[in-house]
Amino acid sequence: QVHLAESGGGLVQPGGSLRLSCAASGSIFSINTMRWYRQAPGKERELVATISSGDSTNYADSVKGRFTISRDNAKNTAYLQMNSLKPEDTAVYYCNFMVIATSRAQYSNWGQGTRVTVSS
Repeated sequence: QVHLAESGGGLVQPGGSLRLSCAASGSIFSINTMRWYRQAPGKERELVATISSGDSTNYADSVKGRFTISRDNAKNTAYLQMNSLKPEDTAVYYCNFMVIATSRAQYSNWGQGTRVTVSS
């Protein structure tokens, strides 16, 4: 069983920064792709950023140049550094990891979500 714990959300003014973290724990052999999604009120969940096991990254056009995804494999943790935040970045942010368990089975695991509010 694998658990993802997110942290780092909160209220920030436009133009400000936040750093989200997502740490995995449990019966983990390794973690392949790590992703961050977000869901704004009344909207569908959207993919924000992806980092592969080889550290290749991809971003939604709406966050390119402002957000940076990174990972620390020793800590089974992904980060999302968010700079130059805009009101339209307001959403609940979710992490998603493709985890290979100690049984060698692969699972898609989700965090519980952390709320980010960008407002003056």
